[in-house]
Amino acid sequence: MALGRCCRGFSRAFFSCCRETHRDNESKCSTCWCVMVTVMALISVCWLYIWLVIFNDRDDFNTLLFSLLHKHMNYFMVAMIIFALFASYCLLLLLFALVQVVLRENLDLHWIHKALICVGVVLIVAMIVVMTVKQPEEWHIVPLSLQYTAPFLQFGAVGALTLLSWLVFRTFNQVQEKSKFLIAASFLILSAFIYLSPLLIHSPCLIDIKELNLTKPDLWGHRGAPMLAPENTMMSFERSVTECNVKVFETDVQLSKDRIPFLMHDHEGEFLKRTTNVTQKISYGNEVDMSTLKSLNAGKWFIENDPFQTVHLLNKSQRKTAETQTIPELKDLLDLAKRHNISIIFDLYRPENCSKTNDTEDTVKEILDSGINHELIYWLPPQNREYVMKTSNFIQVYTNINETEEMSAQNGTHLNVKYSDLPADEIRNFRKNGTKVNMYVVNERWMFSLLWCAGVSSVTTNNCQVFSKMEQPDWTMAPSVYRTLWISVDAASILIMIAVFVYHRKTKRSHHREGRINTFDGLELLL
Repeated sequence: MALGRCCRGFSRAFFSCCRETHRDNESKCSTCWCVMVTVMALISVCWLYIWLVIFNDRDDFNTLLFSLLHKHMNYFMVAMIIFALFASYCLLLLLFALVQVVLRENLDLHWIHKALICVGVVLIVAMIVVMTVKQPEEWHIVPLSLQYTAPFLQFGAVGALTLLSWLVFRTFNQVQEKSKFLIAASFLILSAFIYLSPLLIHSPCLIDIKELNLTKPDLWGHRGAPMLAPENTMMSFERSVTECNVKVFETDVQLSKDRIPFLMHDHEGEFLKRTTNVTQKISYGNEVDMSTLKSLNAGKWFIENDPFQTVHLLNKSQRKTAETQTIPELKDLLDLAKRHNISIIFDLYRPENCSKTNDTEDTVKEILDSGINHELIYWLPPQNREYVMKTSNFIQVYTNINETEEMSAQNGTHLNVKYSDLPADEIRNFRKNGTKVNMYVVNERWMFSLLWCAGVSSVTTNNCQVFSKMEQPDWTMAPSVYRTLWISVDAASILIMIAVFVYHRKTKRSHHREGRINTFDGLELLL
């Protein structure tokens, strides 16, 4: 009894911020707020899930906010911590709301909780709007992630439904006849959806490992190994060879004022500010000569800001080397690629208002003058592709599925697309037709495992040091095994819920009989 009173008091104190007993009649407003708590708990958990899978693209998010705020910070992790705390808070509120229902306490939500819920709603809505406007392609990662997580989420949902059934059946036996139909219908529909949802789950990882005759995807170093060294520096590319055994260097090329190709990803709006110590305002590469670019430090920002929280992996000597990195020329990377027999693929950036149109010619000339094997150059820029094909034997790489007709006409065999652009069936069809499919930018183990099962030829990644050590996808499951697990879990849940329902029915009948006996005894005493 003492424990029950303590539990009742603590629950009331947290939920209503008041320990004394409230009025017996619960207001409709309180009920609405408790429904709001339930809805917000579901929304906050779903949003946290979305944020966790978007973690793959955290560098894009941080880069976007740097371009707006001009200050280095791990904005993504700050947002994730806030969303995780809010989801935990909503789940805790929901838990105490359920305790209040079990203890038959009034659901009077305190105004502090109401205010925090409103703030959370505004924050989540604001983030949804920002993501939809600024990075709408991020939404594509959600259905992709469900191909990997859905089998396990379904098992978890069945468990949660089974636990919830105790409260649902208890309420069902206590309410009036008019409400019973609504409760029964809602619960049955929800249960049917959860139990049968595996019929909608199609994952490339639901395959027998013995049938997975696909080789491990090759690793393409995205701007080198940017988790181990400053991006687009020679140290980054060298470490991608020694630490990751990459097959391709992925980089970005621009031309300086004196027409020398150099490596730099950012290419507009004070483009040097994020990764160098530049102090003057320079908007485009063609505004500054190569000697000035060479004088800039391109490594201290990495050590000072630790963009991937990986600086601790570097020893003292490596940190010192990172701090002295400069902006490399394209010819420096070509020499490194020749020494290690590694291919190069790059985007070619130039300002839209630039009247000069010979960026492709100058870049091709630089490559030809280096004497590198033409088959080590993967030509990606679609501009002036005909000129490139006439003057070289570079391997032509096409950038999206809309170019497949052009690719077929030009006997192309390489496709480079974003990780969410092709479903597994299309990837396998391309592979059967002899087309190699590379997907970018893949940074998380779950996504690499999923694409490995789907059959991609290679992935562009920031996380090559982790992927290089993987010997197989993190999980695969034979379809027959999954069906057995699915049916077994569903059957066990149904049996448990039947037992719970029978228990509540018997308890209700027992209480009803005791009430009738007590009433009869009272009448005898009166007589």
